[in-house]
Amino acid sequence: MKVRIVGIVVIIFSCCAALFLSGCKKGEEKPVAGLQVVTTLFPLYDFARTIAGDKAQVTMLLPPGIEPHTFEPRPEDMIRISRAGLFVYTNKYMEPWVEKIITGIESKSLRIVNAGERVTYRAGGAKDEHDHKEGAEHDQHHDHKGMDPHIWLDFANAALMVDTILDGFIAADPVNSGVYHQNAETLKKRLIALDLHYRKELSSCSTKKLLHGGHYTFGYLARRYNLEYHALSGISSDSEPSAERMAALVREIRSSGAKYLFAEELLSPRLTETLAKEAGVGVLMLHGAHNLSRDDQSKNVTFFDLMERNLLQLEKGLQCRGK
Repeated sequence: MKVRIVGIVVIIFSCCAALFLSGCKKGEEKPVAGLQVVTTLFPLYDFARTIAGDKAQVTMLLPPGIEPHTFEPRPEDMIRISRAGLFVYTNKYMEPWVEKIITGIESKSLRIVNAGERVTYRAGGAKDEHDHKEGAEHDQHHDHKGMDPHIWLDFANAALMVDTILDGFIAADPVNSGVYHQNAETLKKRLIALDLHYRKELSSCSTKKLLHGGHYTFGYLARRYNLEYHALSGISSDSEPSAERMAALVREIRSSGAKYLFAEELLSPRLTETLAKEAGVGVLMLHGAHNLSRDDQSKNVTFFDLMERNLLQLEKGLQCRGK
């Protein structure tokens, strides 16, 4: 009897072990062929996946709907970066955590790309309208805390970012350099066409004042198209505007004759709506393109889709050609 019981137990144990091992095998991640690329923000992801075509796999660290200014990578994110062949970030102002992370990653095969290294940076507010160059000499004489990191909203900057990302692809995977180069050239032509479209449509607006009830996101875009940009608060999305600043923006709205105050998608519009109500104007949404909502992600929305959406809102808000 004891022998029979022991035999039954052994059979049950063996079956359970077999099922367990079978489940483990099904759950194992299969290695993905080709170059593995990890990016931080959405513009980098969209540019990189366009350059990659079918020759590389591109992923984004930022989960959908998450505010990027306060994002901090998790341990699993660090593992993803360390296992990649290419890691692309925007700049040290947008992702200040990058420098600390990359010093702790031990990977001889990982190439790290600062997509904004070719870009001319600007201060993130009206008090400092001087251009700033990235570089060691500049580091010695200027404080970087006030630099505007939203460089991709000037499409000439975006083209420079594409060039820098392309260099990273070619260095990491020279075998497919021809494909990467061709895809990047097509992408830059689209950026040039987008820039011309903006210039044409924004050339006949009744007002040149871009009034924004949020943080300083659209400075590069405004400068590119000769718009006068007034934002409620500073570079960081969690910066708190003073009562004086809010009152000043309301006065600016009333004196300008504006019909709309702009808010930023993916951020709460509550304060913007309050100020707009006080000033007697409507609210329109602009997209900073840092990230996507879950809905936009499911629709496979591109950087160009977001920028065309922005242009329609700008045309309406700036009263261009009767819109």
